[in-house]
Amino acid sequence: MPRPLKVFRTAIGFHDAYVAAPTMKAALAAWGADRNLFASGRAERVTDPKLTKAPLAEPGTVIKVLRGTEAEQFAALEASVRAQRGGKGKPAPAPPPRPGPKPSRTALDRADKALAAAQTRHDKALDALAKREAALREERHALARKWDKELDALEKARERAKGTYDEAMRDWRG
Repeated sequence: MPRPLKVFRTAIGFHDAYVAAPTMKAALAAWGADRNLFASGRAERVTDPKLTKAPLAEPGTVIKVLRGTEAEQFAALEASVRAQRGGKGKPAPAPPPRPGPKPSRTALDRADKALAAAQTRHDKALDALAKREAALREERHALARKWDKELDALEKARERAKGTYDEAMRDWRG
């Protein structure tokens, strides 16, 4: 069962924008609003039968109604401009903004030096590790060569001992 339609209104320029929608969220979507106009008081629900007739005839469609006559709008605009100027004539043009003092590079230069020093320390540490790795690799190869010689000598000694044992067993058996 569809939800009952309600009529909502917001101001868009010189117009009031009405829409018939089931929820405030649907009304905001119909207006293309990217924030909650209801929360800020810039949109409201309308219950006056004269104002709800047209939007209810076309649900989901934004109906724009001019607020006041053209003369009333111009009069309100002129009053607004006079109020901004304090009741005087044309406002003086605003002076161009002056740039402040030049920002200091001290912190940036300090950070650059610290970064360069850290990079140098890192590179030196990597070089030291590479030398230690090379020395360890050489030590490992030397140990492997020594082991190969020792293993070769031990295997030859075992073969001799096995030959002597086998010969002694043959003699013993008779």
